[in-house]
Amino acid sequence: MAADIRHQIILLLPRLRRFARGLTGSAAEADDLVQGACERALRAIGSWQPGTRLDSWLFRILRNLWIDDLRRRRIAVSSEGPIDPPGEDGRTVTEARIDLGRVRERIAELPPAQREVLVLVCIEDLSYREAAAVLDVPIGTIMSRLARARQALAASLGESGASAPGARGAVR
Repeated sequence: MAADIRHQIILLLPRLRRFARGLTGSAAEADDLVQGACERALRAIGSWQPGTRLDSWLFRILRNLWIDDLRRRRIAVSSEGPIDPPGEDGRTVTEARIDLGRVRERIAELPPAQREVLVLVCIEDLSYREAAAVLDVPIGTIMSRLARARQALAASLGESGASAPGARGAVR
């Protein structure tokens, strides 16, 4: 069973890294955070409850490590250059890099509580209930933080709220 869980953790690494990158804004810090979360998870593998979501458990460990690190270092979250987006021609790649860079900068400017919810729901595609479990807050708090994050992001990008990145029409 432990080998199966280890394999599942390996499969979750890209999602953990995306979440960590969304929290930290830095590829290097995200890699360190994911490594720390995996180490902690493997040491505490006996505390994971079979039948519960492994990804939520790992997201929670990762988030707690990030908060601990912020408290220890008391630093502002920084942002590096954009991730290389896919594209076939130079113009498409350049435009995508510019757009992605603008969105990443604006996301990095959001308050941490809004940024966490935005990353979990819009990038990691967790439901509101799952994000609430990861962050240990009520679903209503998730909904209001996400709404504020989307509004702030849309306003900073000069768009209407309905066309904000990750905006969804239905409540999940």
